[in-house]
Amino acid sequence: MAKASMDYELAALKLFSSHLRDAKQEPHTLSLFGIRFQRAWLQGVLISGSEKGRFLLDDGTDVVELTGPVVRQSDWKPGMYVMVVGPYTPPESDDGFPSVVVQKIVDLSSHPDREAMWYLEVVEAHKLFYLKTLT
Repeated sequence: MAKASMDYELAALKLFSSHLRDAKQEPHTLSLFGIRFQRAWLQGVLISGSEKGRFLLDDGTDVVELTGPVVRQSDWKPGMYVMVVGPYTPPESDDGFPSVVVQKIVDLSSHPDREAMWYLEVVEAHKLFYLKTLT
């Protein structure tokens, strides 16, 4: 996505990582399910962290690379269950990872029910908001 100013009136979509591969490029935004967006809201397990210098998030559907100074400021370790929000960037090649420039990251590891609840939240968002745009 070309560098554009962030439009905070556009919602951060609650998504599974696999959904991001279907995002369509538009001028200054992306489109998914007919909804314009710039930021993705994801939750998953870190499979690579501070020890490698590359932050990879796996939500069970796909892997996303986390970039930016916010994620590099703390000691994020593999196995942590985290929530991230930030601008989405499509992969540069077919074998590359999509990436999210982290604006917010929260460690939810101490809440074991958060992962199960996340799946329900994404399904609910699809039923209430995203699927309505497709009909």
